[in-house]
Amino acid sequence: MGGPKYIGIEGVIGAGKTTLATILAERLDAELKLEEVEENPFLSKFYQDMRGYAFQTQIFFLLSRYRQQTELAQASLFAQRVVSDYIFAKDRIFAYINLNDDELMLYEKLVEILEKNVASPDVVIYLQASTDVLMERIHKRGRPFERNMPKDYIETLNRAYNHFFFHYDDSPLIIVNTDSLDLPRSEDDIDKLIEMIETHSRGTVYFSGGGR
Repeated sequence: MGGPKYIGIEGVIGAGKTTLATILAERLDAELKLEEVEENPFLSKFYQDMRGYAFQTQIFFLLSRYRQQTELAQASLFAQRVVSDYIFAKDRIFAYINLNDDELMLYEKLVEILEKNVASPDVVIYLQASTDVLMERIHKRGRPFERNMPKDYIETLNRAYNHFFFHYDDSPLIIVNTDSLDLPRSEDDIDKLIEMIETHSRGTVYFSGGGR
């Protein structure tokens, strides 16, 4: 089987990662690995008191993401394709936004140990969107713990994600601006994106849609 075996999808909250990952896993006959978001017992408290629950929330996500990644390797799932709606490397984006200096020092000591055992994806898809579009999608899906999501927090995340992926070079990268591109509703665009996934092997490329 040619093409990448491990495909990671990233983007800010509301970008459409899980939807696209589900579609690609089905189309590519791949194992689907979804981030365990709602299982985090501190998340709802974090959105009510970000300073008070930042460290607990961050460490739970870090260990959960690490466990998922090591389970993939131990189960030898990379013998077949895997599509994930997150990549382990993005954990630092949230850490540097939400943790204070003392917490970051402890976080870095832990993540330095863990990341040695985590594989980088063969290709990463970064779903971009404007903050207004992200807020509209967050409100539309109606998750209870996201109900009072501050717009300025999403704006901060959006800037941090764009900065992170502007400098990202751990894997071949495909950037997709989803403001006016509705991938789930366009078979032509999905076909074109899959074609790009199968052939892109180095650097960064931008996907603008194949149905036009």
